[in-house]
Amino acid sequence: MTTTESDSGAPRAEEPRVKVRGAATTIRFPFVSMVVLVLVVLVAVFAPLIAPHDPEVGQLSNKLIPPVWQEGGNSDFLLGTDTLGRDIFTRILYGARVSLMVAILATGLAGVLGTIVGLIAGFYRGWVEILLMRITDMTLALPLMLMAIVLVALLGASLTNVLMVIVILLWPYYARQIRGEALAISEEDFVDLARVAGLSSPRILWRHILPNVMPTIGVLATLQVALIILLEASLSFLGVGIPPPTPAWGLMVADGRDILGRAWWVSIIPGIAIFGVVLAANLFGDWVRDRFDPKLRQL
Repeated sequence: MTTTESDSGAPRAEEPRVKVRGAATTIRFPFVSMVVLVLVVLVAVFAPLIAPHDPEVGQLSNKLIPPVWQEGGNSDFLLGTDTLGRDIFTRILYGARVSLMVAILATGLAGVLGTIVGLIAGFYRGWVEILLMRITDMTLALPLMLMAIVLVALLGASLTNVLMVIVILLWPYYARQIRGEALAISEEDFVDLARVAGLSSPRILWRHILPNVMPTIGVLATLQVALIILLEASLSFLGVGIPPPTPAWGLMVADGRDILGRAWWVSIIPGIAIFGVVLAANLFGDWVRDRFDPKLRQL
């Protein structure tokens, strides 16, 4: 430690200097999560080329064959078979297609709808904002899982209805956040200049406000992928989601719950698939949120 002289001439200790690194530079890229997500995407896309068996048809003579590493296993069925003799490995591959399709479509549709509502409410304000935000608040007040079960039960179990219900229940999360962003951005000078220049309101929304809320939309989308996958799996597990014999992971878990003691692989293996993908998506979403957090970038 060095010393310096004070105004009175007496030496004083120099305060130690601490170098603070930017927090954003310390946020490590979630490599393992990205590997898992990329692997799921590749598996979903190339499932017809990878899968060794038909995902919906099996033979009763092959029912409940254990995984290949367990006594009684068969190399033709790497992860074993279910109660109808269907290959678990094949159904896992095709189940990834279902989960990925629901996640992508629901995230995109809910994001588009919620963003439109949020932009309109935040820009036009007045009675338009009041009306849209009260509808948003009412939807947010509904219990997510309970309403999903009720709506799918009323509409009927199908992939289209599950997708529609998820979009109906998730768009308010985008609308609430984007409305706050649009309120702040619409007060900026460049928006006032655009009005003075004679640009129409839709053009201002499209060219000046929407690009500035895109990072927020991206963060919300990555965080909701895991929620959508888990919601779809839960609905399928309860019997109100994807109908059989479609290979959905939640449905596969439900198929083996009554024989868990003697054929654990029927439920545990698709359960591990759900756990791994949801965890990877959550970790990646947290990383994206931290990367776009202005507070962390300014440290």
